[in-house]
Amino acid sequence: MTEQTPLQEIEHALQDACEQAGRPREQVQLLAVSKTRSADELAVLADQGQCHFGENYLQEALDKMDALAERGLVWHFIGPIQSNKTRDIAARFDWVHSVDRLKVARRLSEQRPQTLPPLQVCIQVNVDDEASKSGVPLEGVAELAKAIVDLPNLTLRGLMAIPRADSDDNNRAAFRQLAMTLSQLRNTMPALDTLSMGMSADFGVAIEEGATLVRLGTALFGPRPAR
Repeated sequence: MTEQTPLQEIEHALQDACEQAGRPREQVQLLAVSKTRSADELAVLADQGQCHFGENYLQEALDKMDALAERGLVWHFIGPIQSNKTRDIAARFDWVHSVDRLKVARRLSEQRPQTLPPLQVCIQVNVDDEASKSGVPLEGVAELAKAIVDLPNLTLRGLMAIPRADSDDNNRAAFRQLAMTLSQLRNTMPALDTLSMGMSADFGVAIEEGATLVRLGTALFGPRPAR
């Protein structure tokens, strides 16, 4: 019997999680979190059919994009955004999950090349009000969403969160809160369709609570090497 690749193992786990949640597998996108991983490691996954990759560090990501330019991969920026990095993010990425203030959203819109389709964006929500984490507080989400929807070169897709590393029950509450917030937004913005939540340790709970995109790194690549 042929040994399964990590990607195949994850695919089975995602299938099981979706079945347990009573959801079709195609409702959940797998994003391979590839920060600190080499272009060669990404190429191995790409050869196995994975095409969505999430990066946190801009320069490292740009190097990998150049090395893998012929692959037709879809690049997601998922790290904190410094204002002086928005030009390259706007020009090179397909998705940005970590928009947490209007200034950054405006810059991304202004700097998105007209030759490219709109940048797909999610608002990062600080669902646990952690001082050390990026993200807009829950009470600020609706106002920021309303402002982003009016920006010409962005398409607001939904919400992203990184709950604290905690028990499944606490993470479930955070995921449920994010899902309810998206549901409320959809009363006036019905096109919103993305809940980017759930990582290697808790993606099953996230899928049960409505995640449409899970961000997995360690489960695909193994423990992260020291930077």
